[in-house]
Amino acid sequence: MGYPPGRPREIRRPFRPRTEKHPTMTDTPAPAGPLAGLKVLDLSRVLAGPFCTQTLADLGAEVIKIERPGSGDDTRAWGPPFLNDGSGADSRESAYFLSVNRNKRSLAVDLAHPDAPALIRRLAASADVLVENFKVGGLARYGLSYDDLKDEFPGLIYCSITGFGQTGPYAHRAGYDYLAQGMGGMMSLTGPTEGPPTKVGNANADQLTGLYAAVAILAALDHKRRTGQGQHIDANLLDSQIAWLTYQAQNWLVSGQPPGRHGNGHPNIVPYDTFQASDGHLILAVGNDGQFRRFCQVAGLDGLADDARFATNPARVANRWELDALIRPCIAGRTRAEWLADLEAAGVPSGPVNAIPEVFADPHVKARGMTVAMDHPASPEPVTLVANPLSLSATPPTYRRPPPRIGEHGREVLAEAGLSEAEVNHLIAQGIIAG
Repeated sequence: MGYPPGRPREIRRPFRPRTEKHPTMTDTPAPAGPLAGLKVLDLSRVLAGPFCTQTLADLGAEVIKIERPGSGDDTRAWGPPFLNDGSGADSRESAYFLSVNRNKRSLAVDLAHPDAPALIRRLAASADVLVENFKVGGLARYGLSYDDLKDEFPGLIYCSITGFGQTGPYAHRAGYDYLAQGMGGMMSLTGPTEGPPTKVGNANADQLTGLYAAVAILAALDHKRRTGQGQHIDANLLDSQIAWLTYQAQNWLVSGQPPGRHGNGHPNIVPYDTFQASDGHLILAVGNDGQFRRFCQVAGLDGLADDARFATNPARVANRWELDALIRPCIAGRTRAEWLADLEAAGVPSGPVNAIPEVFADPHVKARGMTVAMDHPASPEPVTLVANPLSLSATPPTYRRPPPRIGEHGREVLAEAGLSEAEVNHLIAQGIIAG
């Protein structure tokens, strides 16, 4: 089924997620997602590619995940924790894998088999999008590079996700989120002022590359709608991480002064930092002079708002350490809850620094439905996953399939591609696909 969207296929085994957020999570039929009818052939693994394709899948796209027989996606083994005991490759379900692979069907193909490329081409014939994250040139040895496919499938959108892009002196290198954070400048901005450079606690370069790739795919689909032509998308971790520097990079481009680390502080706004209350950390995010004056009233520091060193934000930035030394002892004298209640009442932006359990216990997070429960064959209880944050009034994300087991949907995917049962049995017997 090709693009533009048509009716979604029947789901052989319905999984009924449970959440408070989306109207699709009821017993009524789920509306078609905005990308229903879009077919994505996913040859990616680990994080950036799967994050991209899960985003498309949540919006209704049909995603066929190609995995290695036996071990599957590398992240299936990235644990503990595992959904089950992790014994046996066919039953291994790491939390890492679960986080980025819902709404996909898995087909296990041995790409090294000489007959495998023909099978991939057969699947590509009915696909709108192909996503891959092999090293540059990695799929060319199978005859599956963009140049190999573009004439045969002129409408195919082919998205390559790499560490450093398809061109340039680093193009041949393997790419990792950690390298992109370091080489892309993010680590130079993160960590204590006098401490070492520090990576972000999550794989942000991988995930933002996945988002940029998804945005590029949507743009390419609109181009295809108007022209009928596909194209090659060159998404990579380093470019994405550099683009993510935004105002920090622009600060240097404008001033010639390289930004340094400010711990949890802000290079352009003061006070905008974490502070220790008597029983925990809170965030004070004063964005303008009026908010600063209201903070001073709450804190009993009224004179600071009229002090020439602190009356305006540029003055506060220039005198951040003097102001910091006055604020911290004051905040340390009361509980976090007391501060947050008074600051909210005064209209001063503030919030707690939550640990992960506190995040999901937060009443606002619960009201927003930021988890979804899905039945999973490897678990006797529904598995809770992080929900998609996109909120569309007419076509919200849907949760149709749990993260798949290795090769779980091989027969049905190939039958839909036109292969007979005898042909599928032959592929299994030859070791081209896993049964």
